[in-house]
Amino acid sequence: MTKKNVIVIGNGMVGHKFCEKLIAKSNEFQIIVFGEEPRIAYDRVHLSSYFDGKTVEDLSLSSLDWYQENNIQLYLGDAVTEVNRTEKIVHTQSGRTQNYDYLVMATGSAPFVPNIPGVEKEGVFVYRTIEDLDKMKAHASKCKTGAVMGGGLLGLEAGKALLDLGIKETHIVEFASRLMPRQIDDAGSKLLQGKLAQLNLTVHLNKNTSAVLGEKKITGLAFADGSELGLDMLVISAGIRPRDEIARLCGLEVSSRGGIVVNGFMQTSDESIFAIGECALFNSMIYGLVAPGYEMAEVAASFLCEGDKQFKGFDMSTKLKLIGVDVASFGDAFISEPDCTSIIFEDTHKGIYKRINITSDGKQLLGGILIGDAEAYNMLLQTVNNKIVLPPNPEDLILGARGGESTVGASVMGLPDDALICSCEAVSKGAICNAVINQDLKTFDEVKKCTKAGSGCGGCVPMVKDLINGTLTENGMYIKNVLCEHFDYSRQELLDLIKMNKIETYDQVLDTFGKGDGCEVCKPAVASILASLWNDLILKQDTIQDSNDRFLANIQKGGTYSVVPRIPGGEITPDKLIVIGQVAKEFNLYTKITGGQRIDLFGAHLVDLPAIWGKLIDAGFESGHAYGKSLRTVKSCVGSTWCRFGLHDSVSFAIEIEERYKGLRSPHKLKGGVSGCIRECAEAKSKDFGIIATEKGWNLYICGNGGSKPQHAELLASDIDSETCIKYLDRFLMFYVRTADPLTRTATWLNKMEGGMAYLKNVIINDSLGIAEELEEAMRYHISTYACEWKAAIENPEMRKRFSHFINAPEEKDPSVKFETMRDQVKAETW
Repeated sequence: MTKKNVIVIGNGMVGHKFCEKLIAKSNEFQIIVFGEEPRIAYDRVHLSSYFDGKTVEDLSLSSLDWYQENNIQLYLGDAVTEVNRTEKIVHTQSGRTQNYDYLVMATGSAPFVPNIPGVEKEGVFVYRTIEDLDKMKAHASKCKTGAVMGGGLLGLEAGKALLDLGIKETHIVEFASRLMPRQIDDAGSKLLQGKLAQLNLTVHLNKNTSAVLGEKKITGLAFADGSELGLDMLVISAGIRPRDEIARLCGLEVSSRGGIVVNGFMQTSDESIFAIGECALFNSMIYGLVAPGYEMAEVAASFLCEGDKQFKGFDMSTKLKLIGVDVASFGDAFISEPDCTSIIFEDTHKGIYKRINITSDGKQLLGGILIGDAEAYNMLLQTVNNKIVLPPNPEDLILGARGGESTVGASVMGLPDDALICSCEAVSKGAICNAVINQDLKTFDEVKKCTKAGSGCGGCVPMVKDLINGTLTENGMYIKNVLCEHFDYSRQELLDLIKMNKIETYDQVLDTFGKGDGCEVCKPAVASILASLWNDLILKQDTIQDSNDRFLANIQKGGTYSVVPRIPGGEITPDKLIVIGQVAKEFNLYTKITGGQRIDLFGAHLVDLPAIWGKLIDAGFESGHAYGKSLRTVKSCVGSTWCRFGLHDSVSFAIEIEERYKGLRSPHKLKGGVSGCIRECAEAKSKDFGIIATEKGWNLYICGNGGSKPQHAELLASDIDSETCIKYLDRFLMFYVRTADPLTRTATWLNKMEGGMAYLKNVIINDSLGIAEELEEAMRYHISTYACEWKAAIENPEMRKRFSHFINAPEEKDPSVKFETMRDQVKAETW
């Protein structure tokens, strides 16, 4: 049988999805794809991750082999220039001609560039393709100030891109009176603007750009109000225009404002030609998200296979993480009173804004906006789409239950089977649950491979995982948190088994309780358990807790290592400072004060590490454990010793705390802080444990962290004396070591803990589990068995052998390491 030719114009995300859908439904078609870009389809949704280190291959949606395996003829870098509808032939830029039975236009959209004088100048870019990003990369290296024209979704993504490129002074210029005017309201925009300001993104609203300044190269922007903004670089992200030029040339019906007019089957005014994605205009609307484009691809493929599925519009609810900030809108986000009742929660301290719109009778959820915390997005969207009756206290949807009867409404398992869980791939709750039951699937990866749920934007992943666990539980299957495929135990269970059986090596653990050869998940996890239990030298283990433990130093760019001696409380004698200076000079090391009040020595050759350590140890220094999953530092302010506001001696207490817990191996790194008064100069509340002086003693805070998701520590006990503070810390740290999952910070551990802070207080202060003495004894054992890892390693001849690049020339340094000068010091050249 002769196959019918289906030509796809455009090899973007939606064009690629159409190919996937059609080959899954039928083998009666010969698919021919013409792509304008020189590369196969890639993920434009996560384009900004290209600046985070993702490669073109990482972003690619498939491979050239995939096209060959599915007998798809692919022509890259060869745009279609003409469509002869009478003869059903397309002509391409390279001179190719190809006949078709059906033609699918997936030409997408192009950036809208306003007609402003000077937009053609050097240093002005659009943000659409990988080629655009490469040009931005090349130009940004010589820029100090940049701006993005447009404060919508893409504009904020482009702003993140400029920050990732190292342009510290970045501006967002928006014509409207608020950011993301199509997704969030004025109050949400103000809060988002404040969050962006913390990231050094300056926002300019109500700005009408009148000209791009400069001769051949951009030097700034001029605005209609007479003001100017100096710039080295501009990215235009002022919206999109449908790519409908080929459709116009061949006489298809297009809108005067852009877009190829289609019906519910995605057919254009020519029944043999279809349009899908951002070039298609359905019911006078262009859909600028990928999920509607995927649905259009499904409809068109279904129609070609004689299906009757139709496109009936699409829910434009969306959840994104913009520059590290959760932003979501769903349902009717902008409806206002008297057509609804709005419930608003705003926490300017934490940067959280939530608004839900409900019917006047309080029974139905209509829509809403979430900023800073969008964890409830999926369930709220399902509540809108499935018209789920609201609980008696609708505010619980955004505030959480605050006691009394259950308040949050139906769980994910209470949704109807036809509830759409994954909008990108149109996967329902019923399809996911049936796959789990009928095909014996137990993991997210298995369900994703089978149903494709979660393979698009990823926003539905938490709900898919909840459905998997809920379905397994409903069918009587026990969901166990096992370490990996080699151990049928959780980290907590394995720790108890190792302790009870007094096992001291990884191989013994694997032989006794595991199977197979182990993996990169269980080896460091077991190493962490062994180090925490027995406090033995990490280098004696069969495996290591972390890659840096192999050489007791942080591996840096360029093939060198950094050395960080312990400096408790940041207090150091002049003699020790002189030794650090002498070592840095002798081994030509780059020196820097760290954020944890220590001195970091960069650029050490592997073979020099034992000699460096030897000199530092002779001067009284110890390992700072900057390389390990262990206690790093206990930061201190100058306290009552020096500060006129200080209530207590925070320096002495910080030193005592750090000396007590030094070398404590744990599931993740630990940081502490001690502040001498409420002014909090040691930033104690941003640490895993923080101690702040009061008039009556100390306040002890636990489970905070900085980083990309900062979280303030919570108060465990107030106005306690030093002895009680240390007792509670002993219990807290050992309870964390015993019960946390691998690579879990204390903040995340607490967030996942059933009962939260109330439960943890009960365990630590009230000894509700009856294990307080056991935890304190474990800490006493750690303190009594502590030994400096550096000292032990360099005193052992066998261990010293590992610090060499070449067995037959142990003194030879790595010849591939090169250095360059930076501000009168040297640093290793980046490989």
